[in-house]
Amino acid sequence: MTSFERWDVVVVGGGHNGLVSAAVLAKSGRKVLVLEAAGDVGGAARTEEFAPGFQVSFIAHVLNRLHPDVVKTLELESHGLQFARADFVPSVALSKDGPPFVLHGAYGETLTGATSTEQTAWTELRAQLLRYADILKPFLARRPPDLGVMSLLETVSLGQAAMALKKLGKEDMRDFLRVLLMNIADLLDEQLTDTRLKGLLAFDATLGSHLGPRSPTSLLGLYHRLAGEAGGTAGAQILPKGGMGAVVSAIRAAAEKAGATIRTGTSVAKIIVEKGRAVGIALDNGQEIRARTIVSAINPATTFLDLVGPREIDTGFVRKVRNIRMKGDVAKLNLALDRRPEFAGVDAAGHKGRLVIAPSPDHVECAFNPAKYGEFSPEPVMEITLPSLADPSLAPHGACVLSAVVQYAPYALKEGWSAGKPKFLRAIMAQLEAYAPGIGKTVLHAELLTPADIEARYRMPGGHWHHGELQADQMLMSRPVSGWSGYDTPVDGLFLAGAGSHPGGGVSGAPGLNAAKRIIAMKG
Repeated sequence: MTSFERWDVVVVGGGHNGLVSAAVLAKSGRKVLVLEAAGDVGGAARTEEFAPGFQVSFIAHVLNRLHPDVVKTLELESHGLQFARADFVPSVALSKDGPPFVLHGAYGETLTGATSTEQTAWTELRAQLLRYADILKPFLARRPPDLGVMSLLETVSLGQAAMALKKLGKEDMRDFLRVLLMNIADLLDEQLTDTRLKGLLAFDATLGSHLGPRSPTSLLGLYHRLAGEAGGTAGAQILPKGGMGAVVSAIRAAAEKAGATIRTGTSVAKIIVEKGRAVGIALDNGQEIRARTIVSAINPATTFLDLVGPREIDTGFVRKVRNIRMKGDVAKLNLALDRRPEFAGVDAAGHKGRLVIAPSPDHVECAFNPAKYGEFSPEPVMEITLPSLADPSLAPHGACVLSAVVQYAPYALKEGWSAGKPKFLRAIMAQLEAYAPGIGKTVLHAELLTPADIEARYRMPGGHWHHGELQADQMLMSRPVSGWSGYDTPVDGLFLAGAGSHPGGGVSGAPGLNAAKRIIAMKG
């Protein structure tokens, strides 16, 4: 008789969601094993060295969505994760033609560089956006309701959301329904005049999506962003000391304290299915590990098409999975600089925040247009941080790390990324030079990760950091596919817990937390 290693739960993927799920399940008394193919946990939230002495958060570099329930459930503060309002970083809308426009506090509680009229208009719009985001916020911390067979608890939850909407008042309720599926550009044109502020908001609404500001439903992206939290405050953004890897380290410590076992450098080749039920996994080396419950915290397409295999699943479900849109549009640039760059008009505090090149909604829209036809943006928009200014341990003395998230860089570049990558890097550097003159002369090392690179390095199909577009037809009850949004799958004993599940990407931990709660409720 063959002897197998046996566990209660095997978690495939040691990204932050996989670790959250493992920690919660281990705290419930289950014997949990986490398997991560890479040499370290954390996935796209890892902090790594990219040049001698220079470290950076390789993909995700700003914390703005870590769910408070994750912090509380895993007691992350006791594992070294500490935030205060002083850690909230400003958002600086850079301008070639004048001083920058700065949002301070938790996403623009106060502004610098605004007229009194614009300040008043923004205060009203910000309050409205946060009220509307609050309607969606409760859905992030729970399993989406199954509209076909809703439980009493799910019915009550929907009722609570309806009551929250009603409490807005008749005028706000009507306006919420009016703007829900609007594009962000039209809403901004209704209420604001400063193109710098509108450009920043248009960028934030479309970041990580195959959308421009004038695309229908693009406003949803801003709601999703504002529904997230950092340091317990909606809209706040933080550059964690030690990079995003410090957040991962705290979650890992919580998982190990709860009793979870973590193995890195261990690649899963197959999820073993017998009589319609997942009963274990097979490693690349042929070893089999058996478990009562399998949790996949990796991409849903990889899970079903590669690890489970289409033969084990209904053809209709396979078709839905194949049709998930997940072709990324975002590139990541990491620069090792021999000194701190000087962005025109930005003070010392601003250099420690997030610097955004998106001069207007029209500029963001023009940057998006080429991506529709398989071409990169000649004048890309981007979010820039200089993390070593706040945390000198990330760079040698006197030197500086620049981290930039850049749009638009279509995964399926028409000319191919082998030819296109050096051209796109030149376009990015030209944009940086326009806002920080002389920066090109300070570059010691540059690393540009296109969506194709992100796919290869982090096993993200399409290089999409959300593991699937966060658009109206791929959110809530339709994530990852309609009919299967609640973390369980057509294969008994197999659950999803990654960013491809509700509520989506970003370093929130919510998919991992929700999946673990579902498994515990089902006694899986």
